[in-house]
Amino acid sequence: MAGTTSPETPNGSAPALRRIPGPDAATVAGRRTDGGPLVDLLTRTRERAGGVAAVPLGPRPTVLVTAPDAVQHVLALRPDQYVKRSHRARLLIGDGVLSATGDAWRRQRRLLQSQFTGRGMRRYETRIDAAADAAAARWAELARTGAEFDVGGELRRYALDTIWRSLTGHPLDDTTEHELGALAVVAAALPGLPADGTAARDTVAAELDRIDTVARLAVAAARDDGPGPEGPGLLHVLLEAGDNHPEYTDRLIRDELVTLLVAGHETTASTLTWLYLLLDRHPEAREQALAAGPAGSPERHRAVRAIVQETLRLYPSAWILPRYATVDDDLTGYPIEAGTDLLVCPYLTHRDPALWPDPERFDPGRFLTPGGRPAHPASYLPFGVGPRACLGLQFALRETTVLLERLLPAHVPMFRGVPTGAEYGITVRPDGPCPATLA
Repeated sequence: MAGTTSPETPNGSAPALRRIPGPDAATVAGRRTDGGPLVDLLTRTRERAGGVAAVPLGPRPTVLVTAPDAVQHVLALRPDQYVKRSHRARLLIGDGVLSATGDAWRRQRRLLQSQFTGRGMRRYETRIDAAADAAAARWAELARTGAEFDVGGELRRYALDTIWRSLTGHPLDDTTEHELGALAVVAAALPGLPADGTAARDTVAAELDRIDTVARLAVAAARDDGPGPEGPGLLHVLLEAGDNHPEYTDRLIRDELVTLLVAGHETTASTLTWLYLLLDRHPEAREQALAAGPAGSPERHRAVRAIVQETLRLYPSAWILPRYATVDDDLTGYPIEAGTDLLVCPYLTHRDPALWPDPERFDPGRFLTPGGRPAHPASYLPFGVGPRACLGLQFALRETTVLLERLLPAHVPMFRGVPTGAEYGITVRPDGPCPATLA
């Protein structure tokens, strides 16, 4: 079964989903917390059985979806039939917009969407610029002193500063940064937590308490002291909703705040870290971007954006998107029964050689050359597609590009060691620190 085709059996009936041999029960039950065996299994399934295929993952029927036509069908055309049954991060984000469903999701999405498009987005551009200026100043000092630092940690600070300013109107302070380190701890622990909810919460109780304390203090400050020095932020939008809509309880405001913190910094930090690791192996990409045009020119902006886009192709923010079939359906010619779990996997769609020639090669030119990328809208979906696509797409692209336009001309990290693999959790991130000095 290839890419987007749907062969029929001789009598014209819908074909059965192809299957490959699965791991033994102990392997499935004891998957490493980095998700490695799952990724290996999904990769083998796509290679051997095609873009819509059954995956042997325990007693429930599970289908891997990577073919663009099928991806679009599930995520964009039939989102009410293929739904989120639960979210891996619910323990952390509660009923925030990422995990909400039905009418609650529509209501929450509507409120936040206005903040990430048009006039709403312009409100946060100056805060992104201020966070990028602060990061550039830190990098300049690191270059002056020759101090070794963790590139991933520094980029995480930038991303967290950006979303914190956008939420509260305040720059990120050292105490808040330290306490919000608990977000990364919980996010990394999620794949390996016990299935029992109480046991899972007990495992990371201390970190959840730290996160709740930061959220509680931020809400209290916004209520008592008003907007921060950079003006009202997303948190003030949530508080205003709480004044006018009873469903926006203090708990839901906390959940939305934590959701925005997680989604607003973890994905960006991972993307930027991968980008610098890729540039370390492909320094010509940096040189080509800088040579595309002078600082501030549209030509350089497009070239830098292309580096970001190619990084997101190899390491998409949303690497896997679980869905649940609520009704029987025909998925591009393959029968799907109600009750089936589906795993839409942008990570594998982006590495399909039928869509992306030489898919493992890092080539930002794919996004600069006419015809360099596939035309199908669901062949490139680092932030998802359809009504549940990431709200912060434009925000994330702007904050990454703005920072790189400041840093790329001035600094080249000289890595003292690089991670040897990836961890597949909420995001795909390097599996270790990235110590470096700045040239």
